[in-house]
Amino acid sequence: MPHTGPVFGVAGWSGSGKTTLIEKLLPLVTAHGLRVATLKHTHKDFDFDKPGKDSWRHREAGAQEVMIAAPKQWTLVHQVRDQAETGLAHLLSHMSASDLVLVEGFKREPIPKLEVHRAALGKSLIAPDDPDIVAIASDAPVATDLPRFDLNDAAGIAAFIMKVIGRQ
Repeated sequence: MPHTGPVFGVAGWSGSGKTTLIEKLLPLVTAHGLRVATLKHTHKDFDFDKPGKDSWRHREAGAQEVMIAAPKQWTLVHQVRDQAETGLAHLLSHMSASDLVLVEGFKREPIPKLEVHRAALGKSLIAPDDPDIVAIASDAPVATDLPRFDLNDAAGIAAFIMKVIGRQ
């Protein structure tokens, strides 16, 4: 059964601490009994496999999809060759049912998002131009009318996410 539940984004500029924050949020949110999935967007190509391995050889030979299965895990890679980048909605349709999907990246998608802002990067806030950002986590004061959290307040951020998705 595909995922149809809540989706909450963690967005920000590269190097802002999105992954680190999600690592801290996951045990706090799953402690409430939620089954949580994550979806990470990257602008770089990645390779889950090593050159020369069987699955790598399958992809190199032209397979559109390659699935690797082991006793306790499996992975499916869909090779997109001459197509536009796959959108968030399509990717979510391939995810299994869960109580929440935390999305890292996809900062322009119309989903509720927390902006992660690190002052040392010298980047401007995304929130003023994105009505889907519902809060900001920063390591420095920021001028905003949105709820603001210290970047290290994982418990407060987790509680906020639970409230946003209706699971207080």
